[in-house]
Formats: sequence, C-alpha cells, structure tokens
Amino acid sequence: MTQVDLGALSELRAREPGRVAQLWQQRERRDLLGRDGRLLLVAADHPARNALGVRGDDLAMADRADLLRRLLDALAVPGVDGVLGTPDVLEDLLLLGALEGRVVAGSMNRGGLQGGAFELDDRFTAYTPEAIGALGLDAGKTLTRVCLDDPSSVATLQATAEAVNSLAQQRITTIIEPFMTAWDDGRAVNLLDPESVIRSVGIASGLGTTSAFTWLKLPVVPDMERVLTATSLPTLLLGGDPTAEPEQTYALWRKALALPVARGLVIGRALLYPPDGDVTAAVRTAVEMVHGE
Repeated sequence: MTQVDLGALSELRAREPGRVAQLWQQRERRDLLGRDGRLLLVAADHPARNALGVRGDDLAMADRADLLRRLLDALAVPGVDGVLGTPDVLEDLLLLGALEGRVVAGSMNRGGLQGGAFELDDRFTAYTPEAIGALGLDAGKTLTRVCLDDPSSVATLQATAEAVNSLAQQRITTIIEPFMTAWDDGRAVNLLDPESVIRSVGIASGLGTTSAFTWLKLPVVPDMERVLTATSLPTLLLGGDPTAEPEQTYALWRKALALPVARGLVIGRALLYPPDGDVTAAVRTAVEMVHGE
C-alpha cells in the first residue's frame, strides 16, 4: 500500500497555504469523458457528512492517512478516471500530486450530517458553484434528498436548482444524487424501492433552468431496467454502504451498466474498504466493468 506522511503534508499546509490555489491553476485537465464515453470515479466525500462507517466499523474512514493511502492506490489503477470529494480531501490529493490529468468533482452540500435532527436541512457548506469554476474542477455534485414530510427538503431543492443554474452558466456538469427519504424512528432513511427511485429521478431532472449539463447519480436497486427508463440524462451508478458480498454487488453493477443511459460508476467505500483489504483488486474489477479493460 502507498505510504502517506501525514506530518509532512500538515507541514506543507502550515507553511505554504497558498500552494493549494497555485496547484489548482497549474493542474493538467482532461475531458470529462474518455474515448469510450464512460466514467469511473472514486468517491471520498463521506467524512464531511459524519458518515465514517463501513461494515459496522463506525470510524473506518476517520484515519486520514489510511484514507489517503487507499485513494492513492485506487487512483493508481489504469482506467480510474478521477475522484469525487470535499475540499479537504481533494486538496490533500492535490498536494500529493494525484489529481493531474484526472476528472475532479467537488461535493457541494454536506450540511445534513448523518444522525442529526437537522439531517435533511442539507445546506451547501462545501464547494460553491463559483469556486468549482474558479478552481477548474470538472463537475459539482449535490446530494438531494426529498422527504415529503419534512419542510426543509424544499430548501435543498431550491439550492440544488441554483447550483445547476450557476454551473450550467459556466458549462460545468452538475451530478445530482437524488433520493426519496423518510424519517424512521428519528433516522433519515433513503427509500430504495424502484418506485421511489423513479420519483426521485423525475424531481431531480427538472431542477434548474436547463438540464443540458445535468447528470444523475443513482443507487442500484431492483428492476433497474424500469428505473433507467425514467430519464434521458447521463447516469452514474453509486455503490452505497457495502453490506452484501462483493461478487453479489459486482453482478448487480454489471447488469445495470449494460443499460443505455448508464455511463459508469461513482464508488467509494465498496472499493476503498473491500472485505479482503485489497483495494487494487477491487478497483481493477470496477475498471473492467466500466471500461472493459
């Protein structure tokens, strides 16, 4: 596994904070899609939403050096197109030289902390659309949960629409991750039946004054054939909290990726924290599914 000197990284941050802005401006960029029109992103925006757990380990993602090692190993696999993250994680990777020639998507709304009574008041507390444009990021991502029994959902919808508008004006892609959500004994629970996902697709697709630069990021649920007839927008599939056996999960991803509007995967914990600990092997499997390599 790649080694990360957290002390050296912290020293660089303390002594040369201006290095971050300089490196963003110098970063080698690429087109969002490769020649095959597919995309594989590794997601690492979980910690900023208090979502650190993996398979029963509530603090699995808390060790920053370990998380960065896993991300560096994943990004080193040929066929991985880029990464999705919050400013802190992306800037660590930038300082480590790992974002050159990569697709970089910035996570925007992280205010709805997992487990909070205010979880569905999902304010935009990380990247702004303006910062994404100024820094040269390639996309902005928003989590858009809609709870019909929670009035705060309408604020998230409005903020998402404004983000879509701002990014579209800059000709930058917005990746919307929508869910229909319900409160269950004080917990916000995403509804993962096909009908609920279909409803979330319709709501998310209509946000903003144009959908020309809008992509969707959807969970893999039963009857994906029917789910993905609900949109013409380019769609990436997400991994979610890994609980099933890897081979079972991979089979579901393969089937969904064969559908016409599916463009690729955005996977985080399932690839970064596989049960056997072999990040490289898990990522190579994802690369083969997305790019056939």
